[in-house]
Amino acid sequence: MTSTSSSYPTLIGHMDTLLRFYEMKQGQQPGVAIPAEELEFVQTFFSGSAEGDIDYPRAQEGGMLGAFFAVYVPTPKNVDCCTTRTVTDTTDERWFERYIRPAIEFEYAQQVAMQVISSLFRLEAGSQGRLKIVRTVADLEACQHQDTMAAILHIEGAEMIDAQLNMLDVLYQAGLRSLGPVWSRPNIFGSGVPLVVGHGPDTGPGLTDAGKALVKACNRLGIMLDLSHLNEQGFWDVTRLSNAPLVATHSNAYAICPSARNLTDRQLAAIKESDGLVGLNFNVYDIRPDGKGNVETPLEDLIRHIDYLVEHLGIERVAIGTDYDGATMPQELSDITGLPRLYAALAARGYDQQSLRFIAIENWLRVLRKTWH
Repeated sequence: MTSTSSSYPTLIGHMDTLLRFYEMKQGQQPGVAIPAEELEFVQTFFSGSAEGDIDYPRAQEGGMLGAFFAVYVPTPKNVDCCTTRTVTDTTDERWFERYIRPAIEFEYAQQVAMQVISSLFRLEAGSQGRLKIVRTVADLEACQHQDTMAAILHIEGAEMIDAQLNMLDVLYQAGLRSLGPVWSRPNIFGSGVPLVVGHGPDTGPGLTDAGKALVKACNRLGIMLDLSHLNEQGFWDVTRLSNAPLVATHSNAYAICPSARNLTDRQLAAIKESDGLVGLNFNVYDIRPDGKGNVETPLEDLIRHIDYLVEHLGIERVAIGTDYDGATMPQELSDITGLPRLYAALAARGYDQQSLRFIAIENWLRVLRKTWH
């Protein structure tokens, strides 16, 4: 998409806007077919809204070319979840079990996932050519030249996929091109890290046999694997099994913020060796050294992570992740219109135009060329 305020059209690695659409659809009358362009979430996305972090007008203002549109299945409302983020006691070897979110049922996950995915199809159908679900790098590059928002279908937590991987084939044909095997809870494929600060990502067992088969199947189909919520043992399992670049779409440096969601220096070294990348996470809990949810977190704290990632990965392996519509953002980046502020701060820091183009989109294009078939 053409930016009105930034010379760096940006592909962002993760956003949860489809979850917001799913919640809006809950008020829809069952059995009533509404044309896509008349659906409330389609209309408000393209006309603009005060809700959420991203819509079409704000994306144009912020210079967002496109994004990985995450399909995330929320925990059912009648299930209790741990909300504490600071680890206070790790003397028990299984301490992390107190913080892990509960697993969800396959039937529930599949039902919700289909509704969430349909929101993206309906958004495309009602877009009047302003949004396209992309399945190839050529599609993505065409969007870049046609003032069209590129949407990459991404799964965040594969609870809706069966152990035989039948649903994986169906989703691939529907356009799935990026998949995180787990969110921060266990499923049949592996275990996610708890959403805590004060302990590293080594929190439980690695991939199951089904998880290892999922990795191989994604490689075969050309689906990018996202390691952002995977625990450390699962991360190393993917490293051993995958023949594609290692990618964490929305994670930061553990050395700066000791969140279990962040990446250790050893993990960063593995990503660099695979010629993968890390998409910067804007979630304040994963930025601040104290791990607190303070929206007044300055851009300087985020730039420290970028500097650190560039130092350990090289400028060709750092990108923008964000986690818009799914996390707590710093005030200066409270929605997608804040992206030009980040680029201006990076330019003031000494990053040249080519480096900013790498971070904005070129690093994503390189990894996707090496991953998608």
